[in-house]
Amino acid sequence: MTKPKFSDLLNVIERHARYDYVTPVDGLKVGRTDVPSEVGHSIYQPSFGLVARGVKELMVGENPFRYAAGESLLCAVDVPVTSQVTEASPSAPYLAIHLEIDPAVVADLLREQSGYRPKAPDNLVAGKYTLDPELFDPLMRLVSLLERPQDIPVMAPLIKREIVWRLLHTEHGPLLSQLAFANGNAARIGRATAWIRDNYAEALSIPDLAAQANMSVPSFYRHFKAVTSMSPVQFQKRVRLQEARRGLSGSSTISAVAYDVGYESLSQFNRDYRRLFNLTPSDDAATLRATLRRDLGHNRQSTSA
Repeated sequence: MTKPKFSDLLNVIERHARYDYVTPVDGLKVGRTDVPSEVGHSIYQPSFGLVARGVKELMVGENPFRYAAGESLLCAVDVPVTSQVTEASPSAPYLAIHLEIDPAVVADLLREQSGYRPKAPDNLVAGKYTLDPELFDPLMRLVSLLERPQDIPVMAPLIKREIVWRLLHTEHGPLLSQLAFANGNAARIGRATAWIRDNYAEALSIPDLAAQANMSVPSFYRHFKAVTSMSPVQFQKRVRLQEARRGLSGSSTISAVAYDVGYESLSQFNRDYRRLFNLTPSDDAATLRATLRRDLGHNRQSTSA
């Protein structure tokens, strides 16, 4: 049987890519855009990504990446990302996959292959390499599940597990493996960033986070900044503002969104929001809702076509 080529994977991605990136497969996004984008801010969870066409430029923490067609990016912890699609057009849209990775699956696979323990790099949070051909087939099968929704609950977890297995045996392996090494500094900080992400509206206690990471407060603060390029307070603020932006794309009021994400002062929320996104919350909400309506229209046209 002939092995698939990258062009085969590209065709499958193009067939299923959506302007809003959303798919029914948990943790999988398959997206497209026809024009270069504005600079965006987000928090990447442990994840694998692939650009199938076009170019995206990113700052992952303090590390710059030019992320082009055929290249894959792995993030091993929750980390702030600034990104911009720089090459895209209606005739050659930007196409990409983003797949979240469950650290428990990584740990389970490494336990099953007890003799294979790649050295995990300390404080390295992201790496970019040309996509290994061994991943063409499982990625095609995962994206193709979108044609068979009834298969998703059973087949998607199995294929995602296979993708993680393949990644562990590529150049991404050492970085990915640190998700399973609980005592590494990056893994400890990863647990702290995950806690902040899941509890962003709560008051932050640095001593408690340091204790969870089994570090002294000075050591925790130093390693946190080395991994994320931010202090814990700055990281929490970024997560809060990202969640607020998500809320503003719906019907919630600005004040309700601000208080929901943990702000006690609406004026402080407005200042922080404008500093990060270069727009007031009200102006950005109008833009986000217009973009959402446009993307839904594009997706309906793509489906009917």
